[in-house]
Amino acid sequence: MDAKTLLFFAFSAVLLFAAVRVITARNPVHAVLYLVLAFFTAACLWMLLKAEFLAIALVLVYVGAVMVLFLFVVMMLDINVDRLRQGFWKSLPLATIVAAVIVLQLWLVLSQGEWQAMREPGPGIAQHNNIEQLGLLTFSEYVYPLQIAGCLLLVAIVSAIALTLRRRKDSKYQSPSEQVRVRREDRVRLVGMAAEADARQDRGGVAPAPESDAGSGTK
Repeated sequence: MDAKTLLFFAFSAVLLFAAVRVITARNPVHAVLYLVLAFFTAACLWMLLKAEFLAIALVLVYVGAVMVLFLFVVMMLDINVDRLRQGFWKSLPLATIVAAVIVLQLWLVLSQGEWQAMREPGPGIAQHNNIEQLGLLTFSEYVYPLQIAGCLLLVAIVSAIALTLRRRKDSKYQSPSEQVRVRREDRVRLVGMAAEADARQDRGGVAPAPESDAGSGTK
């Protein structure tokens, strides 16, 4: 057994262990961390298969962005773990049957002769860089599908923000469009009012006499 085969079995064992712990860990934060470990070991397996681009993309995109976001969401939300785990053991037999069917389908596909012939690289494959070839294909033949996929992801992000946006009643906000369209009559109003003495005379009253000083007066 060479070193490559030994590393393959070691990474595969760690990957299976991490995958099992993702669904059996009681703490959601621990489950997310085990999923990060599973992604790292899967990237190591892809490195052994000489798929460097997929390994780097898995680490940067899933571990560096998606899983960190999941971890922050799980840590900030108050998740009732006991309520989520209700009915877990009841669904275990059905889940086991579905997993067995998936494993059987994979075995039937991968055991065919065409897949066995793909183990050995073709002539001239070792002299080419797969990342370079993938970049040339992405930005030459598949540049328009790539841009369309980016636009769809942008629309999905904006739509998710728009659908989840809620205005709180206790928060104050400004409307720049209303501020720009404001007029002077809407802000300032001039009101004509009579003087205080003229107002008393119109009501038939008499203006009070001025009070004398506290120190003056007759005994």
